[in-house]
Amino acid sequence: MPGAGDGGKAAARWLGTGLLGLFLLPVTLSLEVSVGKATNIYAVNGTEILLPCTFSSCFGFEDLHFRWTYNSSDAFKILIEGTVKNEKSDPKVTLKDDDRITLVGSTKEKMNNISIVLRDLEFSDTGKYTCHVKNPKENNLQHHATIFLQVVDRLEEVDNTVTLIILAVVGGVIGLLILILLIKKLVIFILKKTREKKKECLVSSSGNDNTENGLPGSKAEEKPPSKV
Repeated sequence: MPGAGDGGKAAARWLGTGLLGLFLLPVTLSLEVSVGKATNIYAVNGTEILLPCTFSSCFGFEDLHFRWTYNSSDAFKILIEGTVKNEKSDPKVTLKDDDRITLVGSTKEKMNNISIVLRDLEFSDTGKYTCHVKNPKENNLQHHATIFLQVVDRLEEVDNTVTLIILAVVGGVIGLLILILLIKKLVIFILKKTREKKKECLVSSSGNDNTENGLPGSKAEEKPPSKV
């Protein structure tokens, strides 16, 4: 039988699990940085591109520090750097390496947006762009997210012919199945009505058959001759 020692060990395990959960909770709810769902983007040479970046923190932020860095196979540089005092103030740029870069984000109204626009793109701009965020309010916790930019001569047009053919075939098959089901229901309905009509005719004809009921026009039962 389990003794008091086993109960004490179980309680200790539950207590340890609870303390571990409390320890990990701030980590799971801490600073997050996102550059959107598309982490690989393409842009035409000579145009401009928006590099998105947003952050979130369940604990708020004060004197938040951010920067964008560029990294390719043969170069690394800090593009722009700045701070955000609090939730009620916009980002303040403290360093900018390239005049083609403009900070377009805002942290007011809980937007927490520190996106940038890169103008007059060149083929040499191809590479990884990383958005870094550090929050002193969370013991200088840092987080980052990376987006890969490919500068091309022109964007390739996506050929949707195969997709349209597949959709047309699938739609045709679905339509055919619906038509078959409708025809099936119609045939079942007609057969049911036909059987009901035949049944009514049989009942009616049996009611009109008077050959055995002794009515006028029917064949009466023959009586044996009376004895003298």
